Amino acid sequence: MTERTQAPYARIAAELRGRIERGELRPGDRVPSTRAITQRWGVAMATASKALATLGQEGLVRAVPGVGTLVAARPATSQGRRPATAAEDDSAQRGRIVRAAMAIADAEGLTALTMRRLAAELGVSAMSLYRHVSTKEQLVALMADAAFGEHALPERPPPHWRERLELSAALQWRLYRAHPWLAGAMSLSRPLLIPNGIRHIDWALAALAGLGLDDDTRMHAAVTLFGYVRGHAVDLEPESDAARTSGVSGQEWMRAQETRLAALVDGGAFPAFAEARADSALTPESLLQYGLTALLDGLALRITTPPN
Repeated sequence: MTERTQAPYARIAAELRGRIERGELRPGDRVPSTRAITQRWGVAMATASKALATLGQEGLVRAVPGVGTLVAARPATSQGRRPATAAEDDSAQRGRIVRAAMAIADAEGLTALTMRRLAAELGVSAMSLYRHVSTKEQLVALMADAAFGEHALPERPPPHWRERLELSAALQWRLYRAHPWLAGAMSLSRPLLIPNGIRHIDWALAALAGLGLDDDTRMHAAVTLFGYVRGHAVDLEPESDAARTSGVSGQEWMRAQETRLAALVDGGAFPAFAEARADSALTPESLLQYGLTALLDGLALRITTPPN
């Protein structure tokens, strides 16, 4: 039967079927409602209902009370694999949403990430996202957890407590560098309860076990270390935003300030600053390492039991 001689409901079903097969409508996305179909195709409500019923009989869509008609999870079609369960499909869709959200935040900052923008990036309606993430806050928590999961702490840690804490700090800094928005998304006063973030605290607590430190001291030390690295990384997103909007890197900006800085210090108003400035070279990494060394040196003075 040609498209011209097809019944109206069949033509509508064929168009929606094509969109599903091409991936324009993905599992979990809402398909047009019967009302939307009547308005778009100029057909009666009964015709719209029959088009959706046809897709339902083919297993391509499913009706969800209170939500609408959604694209169904696609069954596996090769090598006898079983169809994905609803939970597996939801997890896969959530992972796709989180990855797309991270890509936007990495490229443009967290303020550029909105549910509408994310939906446009994925080619779906904004409402369809709320089937998988209830709020933007939940989405950001999922993004942070995924980021911290990118570089796993090794199953066999270094032998010395200090090496373990240095490794954890280095991995955290690497993650903040890769995702400049991440530090701003974290908080010590209202922490995100994300498994991969808590794993770093647990790692630090384990590293400090058996060293004569009470539990309260170990917890304070572990959280302080986490907060110290995060605090240094908070400037990464503003710097990334400034470089992106101005086209001037941080190093280029600092070089451009040399004349103004020299005018401030060369007149003798700040003699100690002028003397030290001549022999120092500050970078985000050098500041991080200096403070980390001082923090761990101070912690070492509290240890009363030598490590094995």
